[in-house]
Amino acid sequence: MILCAGEILADMIGTVKDGSVFYERKAGGAPFNVACAAKKLGAEVSFVGSVGDDLIGGFLKDFAEKQKLDGVLINRDKKRNTTLAFVQLDENGERSFCFYRKNTADYNMPYISEEELEAADTVHIGSLMLSEKAGAEYAESLAKRARARGKTVSFDVNFRTDIFGDTERAVKTYKRIISYADIVKFSEDEMQVFTESYIKSELAAKLVCISLGGNGSEWRYKGKSNRIPSIKVTPVDTTGAGDAFYGGVLSKLDKIPPLRWTEETLDSAFAFANVCGALNTLGRGAIDCLPDLQTVLRTFGK
Repeated sequence: MILCAGEILADMIGTVKDGSVFYERKAGGAPFNVACAAKKLGAEVSFVGSVGDDLIGGFLKDFAEKQKLDGVLINRDKKRNTTLAFVQLDENGERSFCFYRKNTADYNMPYISEEELEAADTVHIGSLMLSEKAGAEYAESLAKRARARGKTVSFDVNFRTDIFGDTERAVKTYKRIISYADIVKFSEDEMQVFTESYIKSELAAKLVCISLGGNGSEWRYKGKSNRIPSIKVTPVDTTGAGDAFYGGVLSKLDKIPPLRWTEETLDSAFAFANVCGALNTLGRGAIDCLPDLQTVLRTFGK
């Protein structure tokens, strides 16, 4: 079982038509995307998050409950609105974000019971909540609790400069959470923020996952590494592609203890996950076009 905890929000994807911008509402939020991806790939998955007691929050809660997850714990916050992410796409389907997120619900998270935590093999923690004190404390507490119970702890860096205005302070907060993790995911840009020297010295014993967009991905683990190419596609929208990739990684590694991760295991998991990420770029939004296991296996086998 993979337990994903963190933001669930609405991606407002903009389209320019006749000089006006029209926004299409889609469910999103990196850890929620990961949860939906892993579930479609056959893993047992639960999700924990928080939305406002508003129109968008109602849409997201209803959407989550239709994803056939094995557990959904979403708080409806009566004091705060649901978080929004406005998304702009360029001609290559690459996206940029602008967040509506002041005193919103995503970092005021519900408590995870001992029973819910014990049912998990992997605990995956999202990063957006780290920008606020309450969210950072929640993430660190959850990571500590999971670590103490022998769970595999996963953390997605997903660093957003418009959320974390003070990069130096943010990196210090991130490093506290990373210290508890067994698996850490970076993008190429995030590798530059955290520096090669830090990753090589402090994360040598952890599985480091690096998403490389159309160039595939790279894994590093205990002094070994490999770069795995992806399949070639023409992207429509890259929103959530990294989350689909990471859902693929976690779905393959869930229930396999870190002591049993071999080079062959990681090569296979990352090649599979690259296909998941690539196929997810063929439609708009992070979740609507997530491939299921059969589709990935058909493509993966070519």
